[in-house]
Amino acid sequence: MERMTRIAIVGGHGQVARQLIHVLRRAEHDPVALVRREEYRAELEDRGAEVRLLDIERDDVDAFATAFEGCAAVVFAAGGGPDGNIERKRTVDLEGSLKSIEAARKAGIDRFVQVSAIGVDDPLPEDTGDVWRAYVEAKRHADAALRASDLAWTIIRPGRLTDDPATGRVSLGPDVARGDVTRADVAAVLAAVLDAPGSIRQQWNLVNGDVPVEEAIAELAQSSSSVSEE
Repeated sequence: MERMTRIAIVGGHGQVARQLIHVLRRAEHDPVALVRREEYRAELEDRGAEVRLLDIERDDVDAFATAFEGCAAVVFAAGGGPDGNIERKRTVDLEGSLKSIEAARKAGIDRFVQVSAIGVDDPLPEDTGDVWRAYVEAKRHADAALRASDLAWTIIRPGRLTDDPATGRVSLGPDVARGDVTRADVAAVLAAVLDAPGSIRQQWNLVNGDVPVEEAIAELAQSSSSVSEE
């Protein structure tokens, strides 16, 4: 797979996204942070990103496609935030993803990496709160739409996110159990899978573990390649 350079990050001011900018720069990629507020520009440019304005909730697919121009891949790292706004789980987590998928096609971009959440395909208990239910259902439907697309997709489903320093070691795979993972390690995995052909059309859970990031991805890529050849 040809190595990509300019990477569009939807939700470019998010906590994982800001970590991802540093990792992409170290890997000699050019991160393009897509954000809705001009006031974020100076901070993100200081981190090494090109900044383009995009309002995930109000802009249409054409605006998304324009924001993606010149990019070789899209990372959807947006989220509706930790507050109790149920509507934003739909407009950001789901509809933002759907518009990004369609806009990537429109812009001629094949590679698409999406940040989801561990366990969103599991049945929800009857007493699940309305906000959490809305969040899980939005992520579930966004993932299903991406899997059904013809893009070269990868879905990463982190466990409970923490702000601890990066460990560089993870447990990664389709059946990994719930656990914690640092945002910095999520960013490292996102950057690494972009350049890993064996991660295409794969959906992996992610928590902290004992295996170095690059080794974990290489092992899974080899395993998926072996299965596809059987």
